[in-house]
Order: sequence, then C-alpha cells, then structure tokens
Amino acid sequence: MRFNRILLSTTLLVVALVVQVTVLARLQLPGAVPDLVLLTVLGLALVYGHVSGALIGFGAGLLSDLAPPADHAAGRYALVLCVTGYLAGLAKPETGRLRSATGPMAVVVAAAIGSTLLYAGVGALVGDTAARHVGLTGLLFTAVVYDLVLAPFTVPLIIALARRAENDPLAETQKGGGAGTDVASGWLSSGTGLRIGNQRGGLRIRAAKSRAARAGRIKGVKRL
Repeated sequence: MRFNRILLSTTLLVVALVVQVTVLARLQLPGAVPDLVLLTVLGLALVYGHVSGALIGFGAGLLSDLAPPADHAAGRYALVLCVTGYLAGLAKPETGRLRSATGPMAVVVAAAIGSTLLYAGVGALVGDTAARHVGLTGLLFTAVVYDLVLAPFTVPLIIALARRAENDPLAETQKGGGAGTDVASGWLSSGTGLRIGNQRGGLRIRAAKSRAARAGRIKGVKRL
C-alpha cells in the first residue's frame, strides 16, 4: 500500500474507533452498536479495491479487538473485517465512478448482515454464546438500521477523502454533470450539505467570465 493510503486509512480508522467507543457505544441503543469502523472500511475498500480493503479491514478489526472495553478474543473482529473489506473491494466500479447510491447502500446492508453473522459464527466456534442470548434477529435488524442511518454521512465523505489522497481525477470537478456525476459528490452536496470539488471549478468559471467581460469593455473603448 502507498504511504498516503496508510496514513489516511490509519487516521480515519483511529478517529472512527474513538468516536464509536466514546460516543456511539455509550448511547445505550437497543440491539447492536452503530459500527462506524465498519463503514470506514467499506468506504476505503470501494476506492482502493479488494486487496487494500482486506488489509485495511484486518488492521481496523485488530484495533477494535485491542481497544477497551473489548470482551472477546483478539483477532476475532480482525477476521470479520478482513473478509468484509475484501468482499466490499470487489464491488469497486471498474471506472471508479459510482453512478448511484444504490450500490454503496446495498454494500452497507450486505456488510452489516454478513459481519454480524460471521462474528456470531466465529464466536460460536470459540464458545461465545452471547449473540444467542441477546437475539441474533434483533442484532441483525438493528445493525442494518443503524448502519444505513450513518452511511450517507460517512461513506461518501470517506470516498471523497480517499480519492483526493490518491490524486484521483474523479475527485475533481465533474464537467458536464448529468448522469456522469459521481454519486459521492451528490451525497455530499445534497445529503450532508458539504460541497467538495465543485467550489474551485465554479471560481475558475466566474474568474474567466469576469476577465472576458473586462477585455470586451476595453476593446470597446479602443474602437470608439
């Protein structure tokens, strides 16, 4: 992995883990805990692909295993997120452009269900029956709901940051708009109120128009 990928991924994962442990885990919501770390892995995997997604997932899971108040065997969640990051990376579009929000949201739903089932399955193999006592159906439902609520505010932002760190031309202003506009920019501008990549293009266009108008006025004076 490139250095900028490692640096950005580490920073985002640490921030996501701190927010999840100190804020989301203390909300005492019924069922599962909103998994901000999982959403961070998904956003990075959709940009970097399956190999980097697996490595990022393993590192994120290992951090979660070691971070207090972890009450399970180290390596359990690392395995879950490694597999999840690999599979999510396979969903990366060939062109790198996300045409609609349907694909990423489907990845979020599949990851929420798959990671919960895999975590419970690994726990059953090592003798951890906590999921059975809590209720697996309730965990699955709440995990999907919480992750779907958080996804529009996290996944597109992570995708945009990852592309900028890669100097990806898709992170620049989309000329022409319409159906070719990347869904990450649409999510950020309409869903969260953020605008990344459109401001500089607008400033360039306005500056060019202003220069053209001034040139026209000067030429008009000379003709008179």
